[in-house]
Amino acid sequence: MSIKVKQESLFSDVIRDRHSVRKYDPNWKLSKDEINEILKEATLAPSGANVQPWRFLVIDDQAKKEILLPIAFNQEQVVQASAIIAVLGDSQAIEKVEQIYSAAVEAGYMTEEAKSQMIKNINGYYSDPHSDIVKRSLLIDGGLVSMQIMLSAKARGYDTVPMAGYSEPEFRKAFGISDRYATVMLIAIGKAAQPAHPTVRLPLDEVTFWNTMPEQS
Repeated sequence: MSIKVKQESLFSDVIRDRHSVRKYDPNWKLSKDEINEILKEATLAPSGANVQPWRFLVIDDQAKKEILLPIAFNQEQVVQASAIIAVLGDSQAIEKVEQIYSAAVEAGYMTEEAKSQMIKNINGYYSDPHSDIVKRSLLIDGGLVSMQIMLSAKARGYDTVPMAGYSEPEFRKAFGISDRYATVMLIAIGKAAQPAHPTVRLPLDEVTFWNTMPEQS
């Protein structure tokens, strides 16, 4: 078996083995270093103009998880999982653009002229940080990095579940999250105590269309 085929097989295994797990071993703790490794790998995800607007609030303190529990409608994975990662989108992400593009110039990936033009374009895009178009970008980029978190975790033998079921106003109040940030999702991460429930997927030909959409009945 070639190295390429073996790598493809391993990646396919990760995708197929990842399931949403809701029962976790409460005695299993991921270290800060392990979580950082997962997040670092996840941030290789693409983002619009490479702005990288994702921000992460990692909640691994048990007392904090107990506070989160009722906010997340008493989903037991909140207190059983090793940590909860809140994926946020920063509407002021342009504050980091100079740093990002200067590093790209230093690495030889772009010229100073290209950098200046890109920053000008991005500043125009983010001129109203609370516009619908910016909010949409934050949710798209936040979704991309969230999937990478879950795949990176699974590749290391850990399990996850994405969570949209929580009270956003209460979450913001309890954890000091200002309107600057969009709340994308919560992700529980840890070691499964029980296997995930098996799921099925629709046939590909029912969800894929080529070149034009079918007529609606």
